[in-house]
Amino acid sequence: MPLLPSLNQKSIAVNKAFLPAHKLAALVRQGKIGCLELLNFYLQRVEKYNPSLNAIVVFDIERAKKRARAADRALSKGETWGPLHGVPMTIKESFDVEGLPTTWGRPDLKTNIPARSAQCVERYAEAGAVLFGKTNVPTLLADWQSFNPLYGTTNNPWDVTRVPGGSSGGAAAALAAGLTGLETGSDIGASIRNPAHYCGVYGHKPTFGICSSRGQVLPPYLRESDIAVIGPMARSARDLEIALKTIAGPDESDATAWQLRLPRAPEKTMRQWKVGVLLDAPSAQVDRSVQDQIQRLADFLTKRGAKVSEARPDIDLTDAHHTFIQLLRAATTRSQSDEQFARNVEAAKKVSPQAMDYPSWAATGNTLYHRGWLLLNEKRHRMRQKWAEFFADYDLLLCPAAATPAFPHNQTGERWERMVTVNGKPQPSTTQMFWAGYSGMCYLPSTVAPIGSSDGLPVGVQIVAPQYGDLTSIAFAQLLEREYHAFVAPPGYED
Repeated sequence: MPLLPSLNQKSIAVNKAFLPAHKLAALVRQGKIGCLELLNFYLQRVEKYNPSLNAIVVFDIERAKKRARAADRALSKGETWGPLHGVPMTIKESFDVEGLPTTWGRPDLKTNIPARSAQCVERYAEAGAVLFGKTNVPTLLADWQSFNPLYGTTNNPWDVTRVPGGSSGGAAAALAAGLTGLETGSDIGASIRNPAHYCGVYGHKPTFGICSSRGQVLPPYLRESDIAVIGPMARSARDLEIALKTIAGPDESDATAWQLRLPRAPEKTMRQWKVGVLLDAPSAQVDRSVQDQIQRLADFLTKRGAKVSEARPDIDLTDAHHTFIQLLRAATTRSQSDEQFARNVEAAKKVSPQAMDYPSWAATGNTLYHRGWLLLNEKRHRMRQKWAEFFADYDLLLCPAAATPAFPHNQTGERWERMVTVNGKPQPSTTQMFWAGYSGMCYLPSTVAPIGSSDGLPVGVQIVAPQYGDLTSIAFAQLLEREYHAFVAPPGYED
């Protein structure tokens, strides 16, 4: 008996592969497909398509099948575990899963087998999800590509000669190719946002601190870094809302004293939204292919009655760029060895105070005295105030997630030595990190939603919301999904 009688069996399979998680869960609840059957369906697709993508790099198949059978038995008794009952999912390799390696792409961590799963993995299990594997990352999660000496290179399903993004590149590639039902990444420098943009899926970078990072921290550390967050990735904006509500909330060590109550999203028609639009920045130029898609969206919103303006927070963009890079590098400095830190100290001594390049900013950020960090932190909080003033008048800010669509693989040299082509000119790949830090360093949430394509590659928009306005940016993404542009599967993955 076909799952959906109006469709032939081939179209059923294609539809099922790319359905969002909430619709997969609905099929399970309605008895139109079993949990084990659904898991096996995705595993068959993984067997067929993953070899060319290398998106999923760690598998937990037998345990997943055991859990899927248990989920089927529960349903037969009328029991539903939660909103994701029976949905097969994967998760970024850097998240702890009991009994599986967590390496962050580092060979010296290949025997790191955690005894307990990350907080969010436990919460997904409580919601009924069936975890069957982990997806690829760059070494130390420190690149907008996803390759490492342990698991190799992940390719973009839209064009396997191009990157899927990083550091949640494996997650985005698996979602786009229809190899998994749901994913979760982490983000300190757009590691959720740029893979979503490059692969044409949805991603949400939450407000700092609302989702517990326990079990997603570089060993042997226990606490997340400044700016760093975890958040959901999916094939629909509705899935982002369900997943965020599943994983958000305090860690068990904090839960005795506080709880999370995110403000509800405003119930607005298109004409009731008031949004600012920022297409470009002087220190981080954006390719016309991306600008044009965001401008096309802005024109659509205007025609539909929304109030669209070039307004943005009263913040010097170049100063914001400089501040973010130093705060970012300070936040990640604990991953340096003593030898690396000593080299960076020597490099920082040679940096001119007038330097305007990424290597100089990174060198100073890597070796900041605490007083220097406090001064940067004060500057950051003044920027937060400017954002709050902006959001007193506007609901959202729309801006790029990255300077270009997905770029060709390039693993030679340091990240700042690898160039991307922006408006016909070479630009260091690290320059576009501005679009991560502009809002991210100020702890703001933002959702990336696909809005079109350029030369056959997806383009997304970054939707920035006020602090704790996570459900607002996700609601706007849902509005765009219904009325403007939704997820589109890459060609070649239909069978």
